[in-house]
Amino acid sequence: MKQTELAAYIDHTLLKPEATKTDIFNLCEEAKEHEFATVCIPPYWVKTAVEALAGSGVGVTTVIGFPHGLNLSDVKAYETEKAIEQGASDVDMVINAGALKSGDKDGVRADIETVVKASGGRALVKVIIETSRLTDEEKKTATRLAVEVGADYVKTSTGFHTAGATLDDIKLMKEVVGDNGKLKAAGGVKTADDARAYIEAGTDRIGTSSGIAIVTGEGGSGAY
Repeated sequence: MKQTELAAYIDHTLLKPEATKTDIFNLCEEAKEHEFATVCIPPYWVKTAVEALAGSGVGVTTVIGFPHGLNLSDVKAYETEKAIEQGASDVDMVINAGALKSGDKDGVRADIETVVKASGGRALVKVIIETSRLTDEEKKTATRLAVEVGADYVKTSTGFHTAGATLDDIKLMKEVVGDNGKLKAAGGVKTADDARAYIEAGTDRIGTSSGIAIVTGEGGSGAY
């Protein structure tokens, strides 16, 4: 796969809390230039990004319950509804890992389902399970729960913890989703070779701040 063809897989990401309006505008200009799938930004900047990207074909991904996933489900639903009202095409929600580790599968399922229902098919829902915090069995459980309630993607990581995506995690998650869902790798995908390896392993979308480096071999902060 050519480097330029990798752009269609990339959510061009800027989630640093100190990012400014100028930073968001620059991110959007880069996304338009390289024809990335979406930009991935905090909820506060959704309206700004939607306006900046109007007519470009580049979508807007935002994050829900980010980065820890401990918001109440109703709050996550409200965040989802507001983001979609403002024009978000994708919402990446963080599961409650503490509930999962406590054995509360029903609670985790209900939490994800609340966001899926709030989206109402108006935006793609990606479920962040934070693989670096889970055992392999917990990863399988979280992935299965996301697929069962109709999430569009299961995503490895927020990029805000000690580790991001690994090929082993993608392969493990792919065994669970099969043809019933898609996967997003986030955190640590920094080069074209990295991207190709993840796509080969079953990744359908890549969240990265190194999108420009991936498609051109130049630049990129590599922070996500």
